[in-house]
Amino acid sequence: MHDAITEELFRNAVAALGDEMVLTIYRTAYSGVLKNIMDYSAALCDRQGRLVAQGLALPGHLCSIPVALQAVLRHFGDDIHEGDLLINNDPYDGGMHLPDIFIFRPLFAEGRPIAYAATICHHTDVGGRVPGSNASDSTEIYAEGLRIPPLKLYERGRPNTTLFRMIERNVRLPKRVLGDIRSQLAACEIAARGTADLVARYGPDGVRSLMDATMDYSERLTRHCLAELPDGEASFTDWIDDDQIDAGKPIKLVCTVRKRGEDMEVDWTGSAPQVKGAINNTWSYTAAASFTAVKSVLSINMPNNDGVFRPIRVIAPEGTIMHGKLPAACAARGLTGFRAVDCAFGALAQLYPDRVYAASDGGNTGVTIGGYDKALRPFIYVDFLSGCWGARPWADGLDGNTSMFANMASFSVEVIEAENPLEVLDYEFVPDTGGAGKFRGGMSQRKTWRMLADEGILQVRADRQTHRPYGLQGGQPGAAGRNVLDPELRTEQKLHGKLTMTLRRGQVFRHELPGAGGYGDPLQRDLALVAKDLRDGLVTTEGAARDYGVVAHGDPPQIDTTATESLRNSRKV
Repeated sequence: MHDAITEELFRNAVAALGDEMVLTIYRTAYSGVLKNIMDYSAALCDRQGRLVAQGLALPGHLCSIPVALQAVLRHFGDDIHEGDLLINNDPYDGGMHLPDIFIFRPLFAEGRPIAYAATICHHTDVGGRVPGSNASDSTEIYAEGLRIPPLKLYERGRPNTTLFRMIERNVRLPKRVLGDIRSQLAACEIAARGTADLVARYGPDGVRSLMDATMDYSERLTRHCLAELPDGEASFTDWIDDDQIDAGKPIKLVCTVRKRGEDMEVDWTGSAPQVKGAINNTWSYTAAASFTAVKSVLSINMPNNDGVFRPIRVIAPEGTIMHGKLPAACAARGLTGFRAVDCAFGALAQLYPDRVYAASDGGNTGVTIGGYDKALRPFIYVDFLSGCWGARPWADGLDGNTSMFANMASFSVEVIEAENPLEVLDYEFVPDTGGAGKFRGGMSQRKTWRMLADEGILQVRADRQTHRPYGLQGGQPGAAGRNVLDPELRTEQKLHGKLTMTLRRGQVFRHELPGAGGYGDPLQRDLALVAKDLRDGLVTTEGAARDYGVVAHGDPPQIDTTATESLRNSRKV
């Protein structure tokens, strides 16, 4: 047993170590998807593969790291030695989708593994039929790229040159991919040094018992928070527009939350069977969405580790879109994972309405543009866009903020243009797109690109063009998303939410994210908040009258309180 001060110091030490790993990847990565968007995570796990501490990165990876590591440990058993480095990206053997490559390093003390450094990075390309390896319209895993089962990237300190050559020959940008793999190795080295310091301070047995204590601490806090919440059961149904293959055919998501005492169950039974398109979830990603949603309604922000998972049971029947089985395609499974968080919120909102916000933009949207220049040198631009939260019971939704499930950064326009044959024409908010309410939803964003190369493949993973983000407690849904080709021309063409197409020189593509849902009666919105939105250009005078019953004139707009009172009274039942 350790005293409370020692346990607190250790918890902070391993949390800081996770953050150091994250910063190492940030500072050493080659690709924009890592160094600009920050689509990666790092963690420290114990000798059994249980999550002990996760760095400041993606909630979407909350459950994926231990699932992937435990798959590796099942394969190798006792055949793990100092100097080994383990790799895996197989969605059907612990992974999530092929661009997400896991690398694990066993950390030894007294000749035995005491912990594992864990990293996961979304790589720019892992081969397959489409640049970026992230297309929505692949119909089986075999079309999506290089599938790496649990293997040793290094064995007793010696690189697996066969595997390195296999990766190099199967990706479009080998220098970038291998450079990013080296950034993962660097993060693992930071973890090794930090863990060695902890062993020197506390001894091997002390580190093991303190890891157990750290997880037990999070479990106690999680159970305490769950016990505070009323018992109950609620279900919510939401719809994905389609999977691109069966265009126009909605896909059902069903989430049932059951709360009893110190335990909670998140059940996805009733969701659609797995689909032809590449938006099928793996179990770990569905679990991560479930844990993220539940953790967001708890009163204490306890450390993220295995202890949080223990009181929360996740059910996702195999063969459904929430738990696809071989050979289901899953490259664009991010779409379903993000939508799963909103679906779980819909169920939680019925049980705990004062703690849950309305639907977000449904993001993030994935946009990839890839091709070759005249010298046949490849380029691949990968971007993930998300921009708003749903309205909260106490405040407006956030504008220009990444999805809770993503925690990603916004890709710098200057870097996009410097590294790719693209011109970014605008990146801005779209007025009147946040769902109206006493508290409004976050505003949509648009981004527009012009193609400067002769041609390239445009691939988009988006949704909420038909089924808009829901509002709560009388709040209105957010605006639908849009994809548009050549919006500068009269002959602009509205495109499907998910697409793979050739983009030629001079063509312009615009994506508009959905707006987020509102909360409460729009006619109860404070006039000062409407006035601020009018001044900021987030709401137009037409939108203020239509959505909030507010009459405004002039430039800058000024609210006519008498006319507003009359208009609002005329709309009240």
